[in-house]
Amino acid sequence: MPLSDIEIAQQAKLLRVTKVAEKLGIPEEHLVPYGHYKAKVALDYVDSLKARNNGKLILVTAITPTPAGEGKTTTTVGLGDALNRIGKKAILCLREPSLGPVFGMKGGAAGGGYAQVVPMEDINLHFTGDFSAIGLANNLLAAAIDNHVHHGNDLGIDVRRITWKRVVDMNDRALRDIVVSLGGPGNGYPRQDGFDIVVASEIMAIFCLATSLKDLKTRLGNIVVGYTRDQRPVRARDLKVHGAMTVLLKDALAPNLVQTLENNPAFIHGGPFANIAHGCNSVIATQTALKLADYVVTESGFGADLGAEKFIDIKCRKSGLRPDAVVIVATVRALKYHGGVDLKEVNKENLTALEKGITNLERHVNNVRNHYGLPCVVSINRFNFDTHAEIELLKKKMAHHEAPVILATHWADGGKGAEEVARTVVDLIEKVPSNFKFVYEDALPLWDKIRTIATKIYGAGEVTADAKVRGQIRKLQEDGYGQYPVCVAKTQYSFSTDPQLRAAPSGHVINVREVRLAAGAEFVVMVCGDVMTMPGLPKVPSAEKIDLTEDGKVVGLF
Repeated sequence: MPLSDIEIAQQAKLLRVTKVAEKLGIPEEHLVPYGHYKAKVALDYVDSLKARNNGKLILVTAITPTPAGEGKTTTTVGLGDALNRIGKKAILCLREPSLGPVFGMKGGAAGGGYAQVVPMEDINLHFTGDFSAIGLANNLLAAAIDNHVHHGNDLGIDVRRITWKRVVDMNDRALRDIVVSLGGPGNGYPRQDGFDIVVASEIMAIFCLATSLKDLKTRLGNIVVGYTRDQRPVRARDLKVHGAMTVLLKDALAPNLVQTLENNPAFIHGGPFANIAHGCNSVIATQTALKLADYVVTESGFGADLGAEKFIDIKCRKSGLRPDAVVIVATVRALKYHGGVDLKEVNKENLTALEKGITNLERHVNNVRNHYGLPCVVSINRFNFDTHAEIELLKKKMAHHEAPVILATHWADGGKGAEEVARTVVDLIEKVPSNFKFVYEDALPLWDKIRTIATKIYGAGEVTADAKVRGQIRKLQEDGYGQYPVCVAKTQYSFSTDPQLRAAPSGHVINVREVRLAAGAEFVVMVCGDVMTMPGLPKVPSAEKIDLTEDGKVVGLF
């Protein structure tokens, strides 16, 4: 019986984190160890690297996710190991897993098989405490708002217009819509409130976009928490807690260094969801990695319509980062699922369904090449039940897209199984120049930005919103936020807002049902369809399988 992901990880022979750092030339005195196998890299050392030249940046993204699985993080890890195997100095930049999915439906997010980052249990469970610090900073601000109102409300905050929510890093649907401050005058003024999951919070977005402690403090101070009766914004700096919030985050802002199963270095730092936030690891980690290695492999969340679009239009726009190439991950079984096959049947040959499902991959490739202006490679996670006829059909259909299709077996074979992908990407970077471009320009009005994303990237025919939402967008435009990028929150399971619409639907309607200003992160969130910023647990959550044995070993984590 094959080993599970956690069993593979627990059998790994790890190097001490100081030895991993040596591979990058990081002196031991610049590490802040969290045990033997994980450490933070001190921010003063990070600052000392700024004069160095940058390496090449490779972005890993994927087709629209399915229950059949694609393996984006696994490919990111396998590609990083493969680059090191072929003689390149490479480092990974990944996001930290959220406890919500770990104990919910998705499970861990540290790769899989023989392409994992370790220590796997630590990474998936609390890690270095970054998410706890983000949650505390967020909730300090929430507490300060209600405390200010309770003690006289000198700022004149309209309790009906408080927009700041509390957060917790767990899927808990009961907290989406609640009432706080019940129990009498001593407990404050009762009002409707709610929770988001930590990874959807503006603090997480700020944390991942900040370039220094000074920048972090400025952004935290700029957060708009609500409005007065005459519609004046109230910011975190008005409540005088942004300094304390920075203190809570000062250690967390330093990148976390760990390793792969093949003992290659990896930064794992920050972790916003791509379906409700911008879905990329921290700017600080990515910029630091580019100073330390010849090739940096990073990932964006979910499909290339969500994570990669936000990587380009938010992270790159704000940081100056520019990817040199993109890897789009897919599986034959996931493409058949997009072609209409039932999940129980995806392991059987079905050329008709595969041809229909390939349209999903084609749209992602078109977006990457023509709307983001980047050369790309399609990496197919190979399964034993993929037939020769299916592989040939896939290659034939993709031939005219100028995106090489490479089969990879890194899940089973580690970095060795992704060497051809690595060589192809390196060759692509050396021979095909990037024509990097944003999907829209800064000067485009907010409404036109969401319409551009919807029509160009999602294949939508129309964007709608009710009068209230249109009025909010118009007010944000008038108030000077029109130059901000747009962060679309929608289902990750379709180009549309209907998770049941597979493949590449066209002409559908994207409805904007809610708008949120993230003034500290410097983008405007447009919530579309029925997506929730506080997920719920499934009927049988992963938490039911996770346990601790009598000898102290974690089991059931995948």
